[in-house]
Formats: sequence, C-alpha cells, structure tokens
Amino acid sequence: MRTLKNAKIGETTEVIKLCGEGAVKRRIMDMGITKGVNIYVRKVAPLGDPIEVTVRGYELSIRKADADMIEIK
Repeated sequence: MRTLKNAKIGETTEVIKLCGEGAVKRRIMDMGITKGVNIYVRKVAPLGDPIEVTVRGYELSIRKADADMIEIK
C-alpha cells in the first residue's frame, strides 16, 4: 500500500482509497480529495510536515498524518 505521505515532489498520482474514519475522513473529502482524483505534489516542508499539493486546480497543505490515510497508485 502506497500513501500520499510517500509520494515524491513533482509527482502526479491518483487517489485509490481513503482509509480514515468518521470526521477525519469527512474532512479530507471536504478538501476535495476523493477516490479517482489526481494529486500533484508541489512541495514538502523542510521537516517533512506539511505537504503542499495541488488538487482540483487549487493548492492545499495537508499534514503527514492525514496524507498517510490517502492511498495512491
């Protein structure tokens, strides 16, 4: 299983599955990250947290803990 946390800078990938539960999963979905959407990894902060991505045409910063719940191709 490969997650968004492990994606490299400059990589575009597709979401396969969201692994969170309840409110956490709902928050990720509210940000526009759903099954089948493409995510481009723009930057990773110097200490690795947060990760800046482009989703559905807008930029978004997500924590590593949340990125670890997003399964990608």
